[in-house]
Amino acid sequence: MANARRSLPQLEGGLFLTDGGMETTLIFHDGVELPHFAAFTLMRDKAGRAAIAKYFEPYLRIAQERGCGFILETPTWRASRDWGDKLGYSRADLADVNRRSIELMYDIKAGRADSVAPIVVSGALGPRGDGYDPGLIMSRSEAADYHADQIEALASAGADVVSAFTMTNATEAIGIVDAARAAGIPAVISFTLETDGRLPTGQSLEDAILEVDGATGAYAAYFMINCAHPSHFDQRLAAGGDAMQRVRGIRANASRRSHQELNDAADLDAGNPEELGLEYRELLRQNPQIIVLGGCCGTDHRHVGEIGKACCGRVSA
Repeated sequence: MANARRSLPQLEGGLFLTDGGMETTLIFHDGVELPHFAAFTLMRDKAGRAAIAKYFEPYLRIAQERGCGFILETPTWRASRDWGDKLGYSRADLADVNRRSIELMYDIKAGRADSVAPIVVSGALGPRGDGYDPGLIMSRSEAADYHADQIEALASAGADVVSAFTMTNATEAIGIVDAARAAGIPAVISFTLETDGRLPTGQSLEDAILEVDGATGAYAAYFMINCAHPSHFDQRLAAGGDAMQRVRGIRANASRRSHQELNDAADLDAGNPEELGLEYRELLRQNPQIIVLGGCCGTDHRHVGEIGKACCGRVSA
């Protein structure tokens, strides 16, 4: 556990930026079709891989300007067994796309190594089900088995860490941490929260963190919050006790809408990038342990630019 934490540059000091809502940006701004919100399908050809590389360019420029580190997240949020089945990908296909996604991140990193440092390569995971609804909750062993193939593929390709986003329940998160430990790679768990600041299961964020840490010997490198607006969780984060010190990253939505409202909407609510940046600054003021800043649904490089402006505090020469 200790070695896993020390091996991650983002835990050694300084702020790190990451990207915004990859899928919503590609769909609503770039006009890219992503069946089942699966950005990994772009890895199938040269044009798709180029689109992913282009997507990261403005974010890396922002990190360079602000003098921050950067975390590159692979487009593999949906690249797991059940979603692969829906899209006609075999297990071998999925393993290959996960490995090639890590390789692409290293190619992007190599192109920026002289201007942005450090850059961390993270293998992104998503929930087995819907990111807004816990649905049928797996057992701990079922969750570990389900996610093991993807985690092993990402780890074997050289990911620095695996990061599980929009986690809806503690049990699936525990299984992911178990699978990461078995693969010998650090893990980050990012929970999605409803407008009341609780997980979709109704569990508090504090209790979810305590449950995951208690079951796994606190193996997770840290926890994050994503796919919720700061107004949904800021008060709970500030009043959450010692467990909230384990929350080290925020990837908030641009919109104040609930998950149901976002699901039902035909438009993309991009909110107010400048306002979001100021809300992040207040989050950092109240929670100085937070060191990873990015966005989720509806956010793009404009939002991360304002977050960097509000939180990183300087523009490099």
